[in-house]
Amino acid sequence: MSPPVTSARVHHYLGFRKTMSQNKSKTGGEPKARDGFTSSFGVLAATLGSAVGLGNIWKFPYLTGTNGGAGFLVVYVLATLVVGLPVMISEIMLGRKAKRDAVTSLVKLAPAGQPWWLVGAFGVFAAFLIMAFYSEVAAWVFAYIFKAIGGDILSRDPKVTSGAFTALISDPVQSLLWQWLVLALIGGILLLGVSKGIEAVTKKLMPLLFVLLVVIGARSLMLPGAGQGLAFLFAPDFSKISAAVVLTAMGLAFFKLSIGMGTMITYGSYFRDDQNIPLTTFRVMCADLFVSLLAGIAIFPAVFAFGFQPAAGPSLLFITIPAVFASMPLGHFFMVVFFVLTAIAATGAMLSILEVPVSVLSERFGISRVKATVINLLLLALVGSACALSNSLTADFKIFGMTMFDLFDFVTSNVLMPLGGICLCLFTAWVWGYDRFRAALSNEGALDNERVLKPLFFVLRFVSPVLILYVMLKGLKVI
Repeated sequence: MSPPVTSARVHHYLGFRKTMSQNKSKTGGEPKARDGFTSSFGVLAATLGSAVGLGNIWKFPYLTGTNGGAGFLVVYVLATLVVGLPVMISEIMLGRKAKRDAVTSLVKLAPAGQPWWLVGAFGVFAAFLIMAFYSEVAAWVFAYIFKAIGGDILSRDPKVTSGAFTALISDPVQSLLWQWLVLALIGGILLLGVSKGIEAVTKKLMPLLFVLLVVIGARSLMLPGAGQGLAFLFAPDFSKISAAVVLTAMGLAFFKLSIGMGTMITYGSYFRDDQNIPLTTFRVMCADLFVSLLAGIAIFPAVFAFGFQPAAGPSLLFITIPAVFASMPLGHFFMVVFFVLTAIAATGAMLSILEVPVSVLSERFGISRVKATVINLLLLALVGSACALSNSLTADFKIFGMTMFDLFDFVTSNVLMPLGGICLCLFTAWVWGYDRFRAALSNEGALDNERVLKPLFFVLRFVSPVLILYVMLKGLKVI
């Protein structure tokens, strides 16, 4: 199932092996003890922080709005169970077993001579490109906190809110400044390490995210006409489900759980040995879905109450939402709260994405964590600037008809991430095998969960890779 092993790949692979042995020799044997998550709640918070992001607050509501509401939600939940969750479990399992970064984990676990480390390398590349454009979207969110506080976007007229958004993204100075501030924030947290940085921050931010969503949702439900928004979200009209809706739901289920880009392998390597991976990932999936539903409850009743369109598309977050909040009593306050919680969601996701290349530089190549973080921040400030300026100075520079922002998004979403997901399914189910799979997920027999593991392994072997391949080929317009 692995790709042909060319001489160049063999030399590259052997180079990775040589680096590994050199790193060991520097420390007099095995690599030094690694930082990791220290508590079950820390594991859940950090993993949920990775899964929860702008996809929950922004992408899920607008895709639900443009694909018919509750019917799309039903398909999405089913797709998460058969596509997203199995691959997520597989990634975390491999990371915990190897206790290394996304590349070294596959070097360590793969049979000798087979270049499965390339899957990890593609994941690192995907994470870097995603961070390059995701940090710019997050920059808009952080900028909107201050715009909301100042009242710059407090208008019921979508033309005014649209003008404010256009002014932000078309200003090269603001675009770069906010992106660099976001990168500095995320880098500062990562410099603190895994337990004192990622875990400590996400343990505080995730509960706060839930509280703020509940506050916004409660306010939205008090509006007259809110019932129409709830019906749109929870009363399915299955006549609106089409092949395109199913495809979109499968794609969202795969990408929203941060899989196929090395994040879950990396976070899995920080898991404790006694952590129940299937149960933890199922809780993460449920919590992630709950956050998405809370976001829908916060948004759709208000959208319907004030006569806006639920199918507003990607503009829902930056153009429609400000106009919606401006229409309600205490809207100024709730708009500020909304963009604060959106920034929190973005922060948790960015921590996991940037941790992927940082951990590789630190562990694979023996660079200190401080230097690895700084190197990645400088490279992202350079490469990410191409995305930040895609709506201003470099708007006319296009490759295959796409700006750099759109190109990075397309390559990661339609090629690197699904390809990584397929390869991880094949590696786990066809190379690693069921015996190792069962041993790893049962914590070497400590957990009695084989009734869950057998159907999960079947899905990983025959169902998930086929569905991901279909999504990938459809996204590339091959079929």
